[in-house]
Amino acid sequence: MSASPETHTTWRNWVDAPVRWSGLVVGVLVGKTVTFSSEADVDLLYAIPVLGICAVAGVLAADLIAHPAGSGVRQATVAPRRIRDHIPRGLTAALAVQAALLPSLLAIAVTTSATDSAGHAGRALAMTCRGRHQLIGPWPGPYYAWPVLCGLVVGTLVCVPALRRITMRSASDDQRRIRARAIVGAWGMLVAAPLFAVSLTMATAVLSLSCGGWMENVSLWGLGITAFASALTAGCCLGALLLPQAHIKARP
Repeated sequence: MSASPETHTTWRNWVDAPVRWSGLVVGVLVGKTVTFSSEADVDLLYAIPVLGICAVAGVLAADLIAHPAGSGVRQATVAPRRIRDHIPRGLTAALAVQAALLPSLLAIAVTTSATDSAGHAGRALAMTCRGRHQLIGPWPGPYYAWPVLCGLVVGTLVCVPALRRITMRSASDDQRRIRARAIVGAWGMLVAAPLFAVSLTMATAVLSLSCGGWMENVSLWGLGITAFASALTAGCCLGALLLPQAHIKARP
């Protein structure tokens, strides 16, 4: 079923964006005031999913306040509502690829990790080049991998039901697409931002190796392209989260 309620310009229309942005603001404040780890880099890895989840909460709050259920004149037609018809296809496809790539890179990092010079397990890359032992860090081993993976899983479990709720809500197609785009943007931050950090950290460590040959070059190119693509994707996701209505007229 597809519903197209009659729309009127009221106070609910202009509070939509501020309420939606308030979730992002709350996420930033929580990340600044709450300490998840004594180490700054790990604390940031926990703050990213908190930011995304708060942003999704802001989208849902805006949906409840600006477009409460049961308001307006409803005109229903027989048509199935599918999540894939409301999300930005290109951005979602890019995020799906990156969401699969992130655990793969972390798996490689975990299996190749070693204890660093300070005695911390899984935070360095150990290599032997021309008989010389090298210990390079930081390296996204298990100490960094678990916060990233937990944040991705929890964020996905929050975003998927939110997308389903938005899709099934009584609203116009544009209203549903705006909110779905914002939620995809929030989920994308949970994927693209950690992927950028992981790929850039791995690339920096590989670049510090004194040997490696063609394997090092291939790894650097792959990690560099991944870091660049994830940075661009994170920017697109932030735009989708803040201004989801900007490109809503054109089918993404």
